[in-house]
Amino acid sequence: MKSSFLRIVIVTLLLVFSFMIVNPVQAESNPIRLQAQSVCPTRLKALGTTINWVAEKLDKMSNGNIKMKVYDPGKMVPPHEILDAVSKGKLSAGYTNAADWAGKLPASPLFGAVPFGPEPVVFASWFYYGGGIELYQEMYDRSGFNVHVLLCGILPPETAGWSNRLIKKPEDLKGMKARFLGLGGDVLEKCGVSVQLLPMAETFPALEKGAIGLAEVCIPSVDHEMGLYKIAKYNYFPGWHQPSTTMELLINKDVWEKFSDSQKVMFEIATKAATLDELVYAESMQGKIIENNDQYGITNVTWSDELLSLFEEKWEEVVAEQCQKDEFFAKVWKSLSVFRDEYSNWGTLGYLEK
Repeated sequence: MKSSFLRIVIVTLLLVFSFMIVNPVQAESNPIRLQAQSVCPTRLKALGTTINWVAEKLDKMSNGNIKMKVYDPGKMVPPHEILDAVSKGKLSAGYTNAADWAGKLPASPLFGAVPFGPEPVVFASWFYYGGGIELYQEMYDRSGFNVHVLLCGILPPETAGWSNRLIKKPEDLKGMKARFLGLGGDVLEKCGVSVQLLPMAETFPALEKGAIGLAEVCIPSVDHEMGLYKIAKYNYFPGWHQPSTTMELLINKDVWEKFSDSQKVMFEIATKAATLDELVYAESMQGKIIENNDQYGITNVTWSDELLSLFEEKWEEVVAEQCQKDEFFAKVWKSLSVFRDEYSNWGTLGYLEK
């Protein structure tokens, strides 16, 4: 069962960390000092706190040889400039989501969140053992970005948005304005929704003032930390647009190449452990958050079968169009699709149905 698999992985990683903490590495001649900016507030549990968790573990594993100072959004550069800043060396590192670069890299959303895509464990399996991480690096390399990418977090399904309007049929979407990230936003546009790519910090006031009628941000716990329950009546489920959401650690490639082999391994271990830690930490919180929604007068709404079928139909159109437009998007999509097909031989037989 999935819970048994996660327990095995957790125990394995704890043993690795225990060994490294008990047997700290000797200080090296090239200590690392990194400045990293996060795309999201670091106070947000799981989503934001992960990068500080990584910084703490790197410090301890390296016996103080690796120090990474983490800055909140906008402290060094605007959030949408993190990729360019890291590539040019203005920042040594950045903690972001690949979907943020859709305007520069058409295939990037496939590495961030895939509508009707794989669940977190399957998505992570593709990254680590199905060729995903190699394609991830190839995307940045072929586009001339001087960065080294590490998967650094994966989240469970997001909620599918908050609204003061009850959406029961396709017609209810027509003319609505929404804050939606990535490929899910492309799907909604095909349903007659006007999608706006608002920063997280601007989402609350936009929904409160009625500038948008639907807002998706993240998993339930993050949405509550953002206060969306204070200004909306309905919370929509399931998160068809983001069954899994990943985070990335971008490191300037010139900086990365100066790391020793042992330092590189420590980054790889810390970020891989963070990917698991973010997932299980996030999963541990969501049930209570959802349970308490009714205390705030929030109605949890499940999308109708009609709307879910519409979203999936439009998603297939989006994929076909993107594959036609961009050769690399098609390459990544094929890799992920083949992996999921092969996995389904196991996934449909090995687990009890929910």
